Amino acid sequence: MANRDLKLTSVKIHSDLAENFKIQSALTGFSLQKMVNRSIHLFMNDSEFKAKLMSYSVLATSGSL
Repeated sequence: MANRDLKLTSVKIHSDLAENFKIQSALTGFSLQKMVNRSIHLFMNDSEFKAKLMSYSVLATSGSL
């Protein structure tokens, strides 16, 4: 995939989640970019995954609604 096919974005996330993910990412080699791309793909293509995310209410909103 060429760089022109990629979209640069910025998101706000909870700092404690970011720090914990950074540690897990270093241990597993699973990057935030992989997480986001796979999550968006599953959200768009897996109705059970989408429903689970849409109903998840454990975390407070961290940015745009």
